Amino acid sequence: MTAHIDLTGRVAIITGAGGGLGRAHALLLASRGAQVIVNDLGDAADVVVAEIIATGGKARAAKCSVADAGAVQAMVDAVLAEFGRIDILVNNAGILRDKSFGKMALDDFRLVVDVHLMGAANCTKAVWNAMRAQNYGRIVMTTSCSGLFGNFGQANYAAAKMGLVGLMQTLGIEGEKHGIRVNCLAPTGATRMMEGILPPEQLSKFSPELVSPAVLALVAEGAPNRAILSAGAGGYELVQVAMTQGIELGETASAEAILARWGELSDRSDSFVPAQGFDQARHELRKGGFALAQDAA
Repeated sequence: MTAHIDLTGRVAIITGAGGGLGRAHALLLASRGAQVIVNDLGDAADVVVAEIIATGGKARAAKCSVADAGAVQAMVDAVLAEFGRIDILVNNAGILRDKSFGKMALDDFRLVVDVHLMGAANCTKAVWNAMRAQNYGRIVMTTSCSGLFGNFGQANYAAAKMGLVGLMQTLGIEGEKHGIRVNCLAPTGATRMMEGILPPEQLSKFSPELVSPAVLALVAEGAPNRAILSAGAGGYELVQVAMTQGIELGETASAEAILARWGELSDRSDSFVPAQGFDQARHELRKGGFALAQDAA
């Protein structure tokens, strides 16, 4: 049985925490003892801070846009000056500008990428060296089924959300030796961003409070590294980016041969999850009969 997760003494920044999923994350982490920095725009952050304090928790507001790298750095510097450390970052802030790609203005594409992808990069960059120095950090990127699997009318959102998966994978590798674990959350929550997508009776099943336990698991001391954890309506699943065993065509390779053997190429039997990007090249070399140094060891 896993021990009760206690975040006493931990300092957590949660972006976009003035409502919806971010608010639920903030309330849960605060209830487990974390000092929570509630980041959002406007008075919504103050309301959540008041909720946390009213229940005996510790929180303060930090109002800035995650798309403003300078403001983010100022927020992080203020937190470090006050508390001396930052242990947890939950990149949750986001917006939607849905429209089919043919009708989508590139300004709306850039805006969504700036908030979701660059916003998470801004926040993560600002806390990264402090986490390295203290040899501890837990970072959550909020991805989406739209990025992982696609959704009509969300090309901008999907591109940003899949970009966060690549960011997570690389930072999970780079941060591991410094005690930093980086993971992705793929949530389904009944927030303003979901209104109109599902009928009310189904939407009611997707309480944000049922997503937040996944966040707590990903920021705990015993958290995994480089996981994509999906959560919604009380269900939790792991999403994996895997490779099939594929086919070997050698130097006679042709597009026609690839298409002719597509069924074999797409066979998921013995598919595997590479530990890092170079494992693709290793796999292809082994199939071609080239022995690698570690194979002979």
